[in-house]
This record gives sequence, C-alpha cells and structure tokens, in this order.
Amino acid sequence: MIRVFVLSFLLAFQFLFLAGQIVQAKGIYYMVKEDGTLCITDIPNSRKYKPYKFEKTINYIRNAIVAFKRDHRSVKEVNTIVSSLCSKYEVDKKLVMAVIDVESGFDAAAVSTAGAQGLMQIMPETGRDLDLEDPFDPSENIDAGIRYLRYLLDTFPDRRLAVAAYNAGPNAVKKYGGIPPYAETQNYVEKVWARLQYYE
Repeated sequence: MIRVFVLSFLLAFQFLFLAGQIVQAKGIYYMVKEDGTLCITDIPNSRKYKPYKFEKTINYIRNAIVAFKRDHRSVKEVNTIVSSLCSKYEVDKKLVMAVIDVESGFDAAAVSTAGAQGLMQIMPETGRDLDLEDPFDPSENIDAGIRYLRYLLDTFPDRRLAVAAYNAGPNAVKKYGGIPPYAETQNYVEKVWARLQYYE
C-alpha cells in the first residue's frame, strides 16, 4: 500500500534528530500539490514526485521544510519575473525560460538530490557567492540564476558551452575545451535547446 504522509512526517524526523536519534530513510519522494499540500511517499505513482535526500544536518531539514511550504509557480508568473530581469542583465529570455524548464519544471520548491534549490536549481555554495538569501523566493532565485548565467555567457561566448557550464561547472568546460563528456551534461544541453522553441 502506498504510504503518503503530510508535513508532520518531516517535522517528526526533525524532532528525532534533535532528540539524538539516527534518521535513516531510503527512497523517499515528495510532491507539492497545486493547493500547497505536501505529499510524501516511498512509492511514487506520478512523475510529479521528486526524490528527497535526507541528510543528517538540521539546516538541510529546515530548508526543506521551508521549500515544501512553497507552492508551484505558474509559467506566466515566472515569465513576468524573467522578462524584467533579462532586460536588466541583457540575457536572452528564451534561454532563461528553457533553463528553468529543464532545471525545475517551474517548481519554486524544487530541491535536487545534490542539494540544488529553487527555480534555477542553485547550489548553496553558488548561492552564497551570489549573495542569494532565500533560494526559494522566485524573484531572488531567478535574479541570482540570471546573474550567474550572464557570467557564464561572458566567459563562454558559445551559448551551448555556457549552458554546459551551468550544469557541470565552468572548470569542467575549460578542462575539456567544450561540452564535457558527461552523459548528464550532454543530455542537459540538448534538453535546453529542445525547449528553446517553446519560448520564441
């Protein structure tokens, strides 16, 4: 039987952590419904469920709880934010929309298994470098993501290389002198390019 729990489940894990208990969980997935309801399960029956990586740090759990409280942002709302910021930083809006589409599927609460957060899936270390205070705030996340993308576009005039660097890091692109031979990165670049047509 599929076991689906709400936010109290995650809060219980937080309590156990504080009590000194060892938290071990495998194959846990979460989804935030349109009405903001959080669902957690160990047997996902929809692609809307995303894997949740439990780590034994209270800050990670607190950040996840904050993320779960965020609702799914519509493409229209994201488009409005992106339009304004792309004009400010002179970055192609279609490219940014495609990156957000591939990175998070327009889910402002997205948290990857590697720890990347928000609409543009910014890693905590990168967020600190970009002075990103709230990675789950759509405007702040997109602003930081576009600024980072602007830096990569200036570093790699070839847009495909800039997009590859967004996924694999600039050092990897410099090391290989092109798109790194990583299946994930190569597929990522292709996915972004395939979605560009939807945002003409």
